[in-house]
Amino acid sequence: MTFLLVAAVAALVTFVASRVVLALALRHGIHPPVRERDVHSRPTPRLGGVAMCLGVLGAFGVASLLPDFAGVFAEPIRIWTLLGAAIAICAVGVLDDLVDLDWMLKLGAQILVAAGVAVFAVQIVSLPVAGLTVPSSQMSIALSILVIVLVMNAVNFIDGLDGLVAGTTIIGAAAFWAYIWMISENFAQRNAYFSLASLITAIIIGVCVGFLPVNWHRARMFMGDGGALMLGLLTAASAIAVTGQIDLGTMGGRSQILPAFIPILLPLAILLLPLTDFALAVIRRVANGNSPFAADRKHLHHRLLDMGHSHLGAVLIFYAWTAVVSVGCLVFLIQPWWVAVGIMVGGFVVCAVLTAAPVSRRVWRTFLRVLHERRAARRGVRPSRLAATSSDRPGDHR
Repeated sequence: MTFLLVAAVAALVTFVASRVVLALALRHGIHPPVRERDVHSRPTPRLGGVAMCLGVLGAFGVASLLPDFAGVFAEPIRIWTLLGAAIAICAVGVLDDLVDLDWMLKLGAQILVAAGVAVFAVQIVSLPVAGLTVPSSQMSIALSILVIVLVMNAVNFIDGLDGLVAGTTIIGAAAFWAYIWMISENFAQRNAYFSLASLITAIIIGVCVGFLPVNWHRARMFMGDGGALMLGLLTAASAIAVTGQIDLGTMGGRSQILPAFIPILLPLAILLLPLTDFALAVIRRVANGNSPFAADRKHLHHRLLDMGHSHLGAVLIFYAWTAVVSVGCLVFLIQPWWVAVGIMVGGFVVCAVLTAAPVSRRVWRTFLRVLHERRAARRGVRPSRLAATSSDRPGDHR
């Protein structure tokens, strides 16, 4: 009930703030023009990150009053650093949405914010594998900064469709919170339950749930860089915070060694599509002689639209991939490895079929048309041209 209360506060504050911010943005015309790479057709405010930031602050404020989180708030410097970092990166993102900052300035701000989090809040000091530790504090800080900046940009890169980031984040964060609960209940890792990681994860879920009503297709407001970068920052912070809290000795030794890797595997699995999109975008842009942060219309979600998926269909496919990977990782905790692998492979096959469905339909119709024309030619009859159907055309790209 404690986590539900915190998530509900985050959702309620975000939802109310979203309505207020949207009304103010529309009244004062605070929205950028539609760009060539955008998939929407009307000017839409990008200030959702402001409402989401208020939701984060409100939820942390309520959590500070709850006895269950007394241990979390016993180190106030960590909390103030995270909140300051969230506000700072949200402000950078909002400013970028409004005036289009130079990419080097934007990256420099991200590194600076990540450095503050790594030094004063959370950092990767050990891995949950036989007590393996990072050799030095400098390396720990550098590795933490790298992870935080990478995750922030990965989340930001897929923010191109209505409800895409909010929905995938809800699925991934819910899986991560379930992981924390499962290890606390089944592996006696009680220190991981009412922890900074579980608190951040619950707040992330609540914020995204509260924002989704105004961001669902057709979106009335986008979270913008401010919201996406802040979600990436908090997601990375929660994953780093839980790393090193797992005691392999209480998890059954080598026979249960795989669950010890989940703090590393699960965040990577949840961010598989964003990280893949990020890597492909950087390679593509650098190969073309452009900045790795130069915007284009070749992200994975753009490609799904170009394949023929509708806007909503492309979003649901991202949801499906995220759910399969996230749930598949959790199954490793409660089932033999071969069962978990089987479930993930089956899910991958289903997702692959759904992803390729528009292309498969076009190939099948082309095959039938060619077959019809050949049969007609053998009979000496001139075949009539098949009428194009709406499904032959790309889906709604707005």
